Amino acid sequence: MHSIDDIHRASAAWVWLPRDSDQEKQHLQLVRYPARFGGGVRGSQVGSTADPAAVLDHAIERTRSWGETQLTFWTNASDRPDLEDELRRRGAEHVDTVAVLARPIGVSAIDPPPIEVPSAVTAEIVQTIDQVREVDSVNVPVWKQDPLDEEGLRTELAELTEELTSGRGARVLGRLEGKPVSTGGCTIVDGFVRLWGAATLEDSRGRGAYRAVLAERLRIGAELGATTALVKGRIATSAPILTRAGFAHYGDELGYRLAV
Repeated sequence: MHSIDDIHRASAAWVWLPRDSDQEKQHLQLVRYPARFGGGVRGSQVGSTADPAAVLDHAIERTRSWGETQLTFWTNASDRPDLEDELRRRGAEHVDTVAVLARPIGVSAIDPPPIEVPSAVTAEIVQTIDQVREVDSVNVPVWKQDPLDEEGLRTELAELTEELTSGRGARVLGRLEGKPVSTGGCTIVDGFVRLWGAATLEDSRGRGAYRAVLAERLRIGAELGATTALVKGRIATSAPILTRAGFAHYGDELGYRLAV
């Protein structure tokens, strides 16, 4: 497994750039999300010689220039300077907290035991347009996003196919008694398998679907050469499940939302 410093660096380097998003990295990483994901701007990864007020002024100005009215910033222990006090001073609302969690994967004697999955639950790698459509049927209500149109479904499938073929990652679909109820993705970066985008339909939670999707992504990560699984789990939902599945806690990241 990677060292604690490696885990912290990998967590700090992790940022999502959605398809059709805009992004800029000056003082900090800024990403303008497409309307399908609710719009707004996400900020993270501060690395600047300017003071916190100047960095936040820059982020606000860029958000406005993109025509957006909401800036969401995610803290990280490696931020220089730290913006948290300045965000609070300006009235930013603390909206979420995720735990940075990691565990070794593979076949060594020190690895955590396999994740137990109920027999009524299955997990599969997404490789067809019908599976992409089923993934969207989970993501739309959970993440409150707009559904993909037919072109979007085809584009999504092409991207997933290319990632799977190249060995960079995969998307997994979980079923409960044959019904699609859960999903999650994984990406291989520098010996880590990043676990992202996990979602389970509300009326199917607590029945093992998330665990099935988790176990399959760990299997894929090990098969593709990763030695450590890394995930950012919501404190109120997935983090307790992940801890029971052998993940250790390496700190928290806080989300703040500022109307600009």
